[in-house]
Amino acid sequence: MSRWGYWDYFEPTKPRAVKGGIKAQSKRGAFGESWWARRWIAVLESFDIGARLGRGRSYARKGQVLNVDISKGAVKAKVQGSSSKPYNITIKIRALPEADWQKLAQALSREALFAAKLLAGEMPQDIEQVFTQTGLSLFPAKLRDLETNCSCPDWSNPCKHIAAVYYLLGEEFDRDPFLIFRLRGLSREELIELLGATSARAVPRSSAPQAQTAAPDIPREPIATGADNFWRGGALPVDLFGEINLPPVSAALPKRLGNFPFWRGTERFLEALDPVYAQASKRGLDVFLGS
Repeated sequence: MSRWGYWDYFEPTKPRAVKGGIKAQSKRGAFGESWWARRWIAVLESFDIGARLGRGRSYARKGQVLNVDISKGAVKAKVQGSSSKPYNITIKIRALPEADWQKLAQALSREALFAAKLLAGEMPQDIEQVFTQTGLSLFPAKLRDLETNCSCPDWSNPCKHIAAVYYLLGEEFDRDPFLIFRLRGLSREELIELLGATSARAVPRSSAPQAQTAAPDIPREPIATGADNFWRGGALPVDLFGEINLPPVSAALPKRLGNFPFWRGTERFLEALDPVYAQASKRGLDVFLGS
């Protein structure tokens, strides 16, 4: 028994089946592909909650998480367990004050590569070093940086329900690397605006681009007149559309945009779209060529 006078072990229970829950993209092995996603998962695993980690992974892969709502500094979710009602999950992360973000933006503006990658939507590999140099932390560094709560009867915090949400958040970091900034209190748009304003103030006046002389006016070619040409139009060239081929990469635009946030399907989002795009491309080519 524990010091509180009751058993500190809960017999594993089978969760109620869920339809349409959020399923993890990872079917086996580790969660998260990017270094920042793995870094987030490492925070969870550092809490040493034993078998609850494995059950949390199982819950995430089975689709027991019903919804996830992310706002600045907080995550709210519902997870279906063995009870008839889903459990309410809250994960709060200590947000950085505005003064710290200003200090961080100044440090990032001095690192041209870091600022350029962030403005391009990429997460620099060594960005944690900039946080450390300014006395800050990008990811929760201490237990007091996190506040988690679940309405389930398990006294352990985090429990398996919280762990399931953690794992799904880790996969969401792969899709949106700026999510960790949002949880720290700054949205992607606000971060880019702050970096742009800080970089602009850092540029000396002497380095501003010089005004270019206006290009000389080029006389315009007169338009041929003729009512017959206007109403009837001319013959179109044979190679007007150039060479028509199937796209070399199927579903190129969705692949560029990345996975759908908190996908609920049984298949991976992009894997489900790939054959649809391949069939549509072939059909479109047939229609265009009149086959």
